[in-house]
Amino acid sequence: MQVDFYHLTRDTAERVLPALAARTLALGQRMLVLSRGADHRAALSHALWTHSPESFLAHGELDGPNPQLQPILLADRVEPANGARFVAIADGIWREEALGFDRVFLLFGDDTIAGARKAWVDLGGREGLDRHYWKQDGGKWVEQTPGKRQDVREP
Repeated sequence: MQVDFYHLTRDTAERVLPALAARTLALGQRMLVLSRGADHRAALSHALWTHSPESFLAHGELDGPNPQLQPILLADRVEPANGARFVAIADGIWREEALGFDRVFLLFGDDTIAGARKAWVDLGGREGLDRHYWKQDGGKWVEQTPGKRQDVREP
């Protein structure tokens, strides 16, 4: 399994999630998107509908009609009714149940960084788990190695 930590230093989860969701769908996978806040889920839903002028990313709510049919499912709890094997934790709050998925995207900002650091450390010794830490550098995502100095180049 793979856990990708996305440190949001410039963009919000609403800006980052559509790209992750589009790549997930391109791989033939389904996604569960987690956020405890109803307002946050509404903002994520809006972002999925409007991310590109040419298209939208079809999705629904766990408690809405036919959640099992949705390629992307927004929820406040870990319940992949759509059969998702990928999960995006959009509110930055780690959930141990995410370890039941094949791939996890933890999107966190400065307000949730302490929990993300704890999750990074806790997951470090787990066998069969591949962790990656991504941070924004200008307009790009750059993989970082926590605890080591990175050479940063201008984009």
